[in-house]
Amino acid sequence: MAKKLLKTVLIILGVILLAAAALILWLSVTEFKPGDVMDVKVEANSEISGVSPFLDEEFSVISWNIGYAGLGKGSDFFMDGGTNVASADQDTVAASLLGIYKTLYSSSDPATIFMLQEVDKNSSRTYGKDEAYALGINNSTYALNYSCKFVPYPVPPIGRVNSGLLTTTVYDIDSAERISLPCPFSWPVSTANLKRCLLVSYLPISGTNSKLVIVNLHLEAYDDGEGKIAQTKQLREFIQSEYEKGNYVIAGGDFNQIFPNGLDKYPNTHKDLWEPGTISEDIMPEGWTLAYDLETPSCRLLNQPYDPSDTENTQHYVIDGFILSPNVELVSVNTLDEGFTYSDHNPVKLQVKLSSEK
Repeated sequence: MAKKLLKTVLIILGVILLAAAALILWLSVTEFKPGDVMDVKVEANSEISGVSPFLDEEFSVISWNIGYAGLGKGSDFFMDGGTNVASADQDTVAASLLGIYKTLYSSSDPATIFMLQEVDKNSSRTYGKDEAYALGINNSTYALNYSCKFVPYPVPPIGRVNSGLLTTTVYDIDSAERISLPCPFSWPVSTANLKRCLLVSYLPISGTNSKLVIVNLHLEAYDDGEGKIAQTKQLREFIQSEYEKGNYVIAGGDFNQIFPNGLDKYPNTHKDLWEPGTISEDIMPEGWTLAYDLETPSCRLLNQPYDPSDTENTQHYVIDGFILSPNVELVSVNTLDEGFTYSDHNPVKLQVKLSSEK
């Protein structure tokens, strides 16, 4: 009897190991492996062609990690200390996506350029919705930074994911490219993990040969810190090189790092859970500008559904913002308080002008 039981147990273990090995092999074969630099297709809207920024003319930019319209105020997430994997049902995702659209485009003073992160296309967690199509109504570029046919963890598993960065603007876009950032994860973890990148869009500037370089980014979140450091270093080197070419640079998005004095404003009381890195004042050479708003938090911890009255368990951060080259003049920057209704991030709105004097 004991031998028969042992044999059954060994057979079950063997089947489990074989299935695990087959899954790892399949994930390895189908792994998303983008090149170092890849051209990105520009989706042009013919109804708004021929529009470009002018020097010394103000315009606005919004950066927003939309949390794939699945991480609104009623959500928590297992990676942040919560319990849920699929944090929103289909109706909630649809309602959040509509709310995001209205926030972006129904304002009395809409932005000219939008830089969005965590925008899904045909993912299980967002029920196959093409969020890039829904939100990219202007001239647009899109780059995947998370593509996996089946993310096998946790229980229940995340499943199929296709997600990335979307830049959309009423201005013309000459060209765009996807620039891969260092990946801190080794095999086999890397097979089902994000492949971070910069989505770089080159916009013509009226009356000049220079370009407005829009760098949309979403840096590493769940690493030991070394990934953020390496990715930030590559970002710094790239935007500096573009500025040295005579271009105007706006880099923005979710840095997953706290901007200067952010910890003084929102002390981290949940160090046992997810903790972002920090950005130093000297991240860029003299003349560059870090643009962020400390008055309103740009992100919340997803350890529980959002309840701002529960100050003991609610954690806020300022990890979303911009880096501006010396020839881009900061007029204002404000985090729009949406109450984390549609995402675990609030949008950040930037007002700038391209200086003719630098």
